[in-house]
Order: sequence, then C-alpha cells, then structure tokens
Amino acid sequence: MNAPIEPHRFVLEPFEARRFANLCGQFDEHLRLIEQRLDIEIRNRGNQFELVGDPKHTQSAEHLLRRLYRETNGTELSPDMVHLFLQESAMEELGGEKGEAGVTLRTRKGMIRPRGANQQRYVKAILDHDINFGIGPAGTGKTYLAVACAVDALEREQVRRILLVRPAVEAGEKLGFLPGDLAQKIDPYLRPLYDALYEMLGFETVAKLIEKQVIEVAPLAYMRGRTLNNSFIILDESQNTTLEQMKMFLTRIGFGSTAVITGDTTQVDLPRGTRSGLLHVIDVLRDVPGISFTHFKPKDVVRHPLVQRIVEAYERFDDAQGKAAEARAAARRQAKDDDSDA
Repeated sequence: MNAPIEPHRFVLEPFEARRFANLCGQFDEHLRLIEQRLDIEIRNRGNQFELVGDPKHTQSAEHLLRRLYRETNGTELSPDMVHLFLQESAMEELGGEKGEAGVTLRTRKGMIRPRGANQQRYVKAILDHDINFGIGPAGTGKTYLAVACAVDALEREQVRRILLVRPAVEAGEKLGFLPGDLAQKIDPYLRPLYDALYEMLGFETVAKLIEKQVIEVAPLAYMRGRTLNNSFIILDESQNTTLEQMKMFLTRIGFGSTAVITGDTTQVDLPRGTRSGLLHVIDVLRDVPGISFTHFKPKDVVRHPLVQRIVEAYERFDDAQGKAAEARAAARRQAKDDDSDA
C-alpha cells in the first residue's frame, strides 16, 4: 500500500489581516486558482498553511504564496496578477529564492518586473545593447517590455525622446481616405504602444509629452533621411517590413540611442512574394557584435492560458502542414523518377 502523502506545512509572517485578505482574494479565489493550476489542495487556518499534493508542486506553491504575500505590501492583487505569477512559476522551477533577483524597471506608475527567464534576458539585453530584436508569438511581452524600457530610460534622462514606429502604416495609400492629420490616421495602428504608455505614465502625461514631441509617432515611411540621436526607438510589427525598409530603419540609429525591433515571424502580412525584412535580418545580423536577438516561445505567453494553447495549436498545425507538403513533394519526385526509369 502507498503511504499517505505528508502535508507540506509553513507559516506566512508577519501576519497582517489586510494583506492576508488581499493574498487570498474574494472568496479565496486566488487560492482556488493556485489549487487548480498546480493540482494541489490548500488548507489554511489564519496564516498557517497545509498544502497537499505532489511534493514538487507543493514546494513551488509555497514559494509562489510567499512571493505573492510580499506583493501585497502596497499592491492590490487580482486574479490576473496571480495568473501571471503562475505563468512564471510554470516557466521556471521555483526553488528557494530563485527568480527573486533580476531586472526591475521604474515607471511613474510603479515598478515593472519581467516575468520568466526569457523576459529577464530580453530586458537585460535591451539595457546592454544598442540594437535589440524581440521575436516571438503574441502575448509574450515583447512590445510591453520595450515600452517599459523606453519609459525607464526617459525617466532616468538617459534619452531625450521616445519614437514609436510601425510599418503597417502606409503614407497615404491605405490611410489617405481616413479623416484627420497624420497622427490621427496612424493612431489605431499604434494603439498597443499607446496603451502601454498610458499604463506606465498616465494619460495626461503622455498627451503632454506627445505635444512637446518628447514622445513622437514616426511612420516607417517617414524615417528615411533622419538620424536619431539620444532616442529610444521601438519598431513594432517588424515582420511587415520589406528588406529595404528594415535596412533603412537600422541605419537611422544615431549616438546615444537604443532601438528595439519586435515582431512575430508567423504573422507576416506582406504581399505574396515579398520577403519579410525581419526574417532576412535574422540571417544577416545573427553574428554581429552589439546586436541582441531574443526568441520567445509559446511557453513564454503571459496572457490568458488559452492564448498559449492557441499559439501552440497553430504551431502544431503549421508543422503538420509543412511535413505533409514535404511528403507530397517527395512523392512527386519519386513518381517522376519512376517515369524516367520506365
């Protein structure tokens, strides 16, 4: 007979009723979420906990609960935040204080900590290199963390301005029929960047900085001929650049500037037969010193759990389609060889 699993016991100190209620959530919803995701049972009397389940899972749950309890000192937890911490604990094996030390970005609205080893590597690379590429599926924090790094650099006066660039904006061709000036035409395309700025700086501050051109909207087509010094430049959706556009953008970088180029190579919207500048530049600049490449995987997704499953499902489908295409091509070649022999 199997011996019963010994509960994993620990105490959260110091006990403060308000912080503890924040940790547990309304009707203990945060604890229930942790139970469901780690497949364990959480029992507690006050700040004394018993965790029942696989020892590896209960150990990870203790470290997770301790981290969340530290967050309650000044932060109101939400199910979304608990989910993000759970995502991080799934990416890294939580052991001891592993994952505690790392880069932290300071913004006017609070501190931002990269979640997971790959996000940490990405932010460290941005801080250490002048040109950086963040490549991977939606929901991995590529754009959000790039904006956070830009805001942090601006707050510490390392740069004088932030430029937001996106190649999906065409000068007049696709947007000319829309009302308003250039900024109003391209605003919808830069909404993810704006949303991150509003969250980190506040709506009024962002509006003032845009008015003073400290934050500048720079359509890719309008970048030609410029030299960008003392700036933090973010090129979003770079998979939709052409080879010429990517080269033109990279050669705009001046002294004291940092550039972050983000994109998802699985979502290229260029006309058929046009090669993506992002796919091309990965091969061209792979071994160039001073340039960093961070590749994100589906496991790095920090949105709703379904987003990760959707990305993984598409990846499996594309792999299956590719293998099927290779099999058909091999069959055609074999048939042609058979006809030649006959």
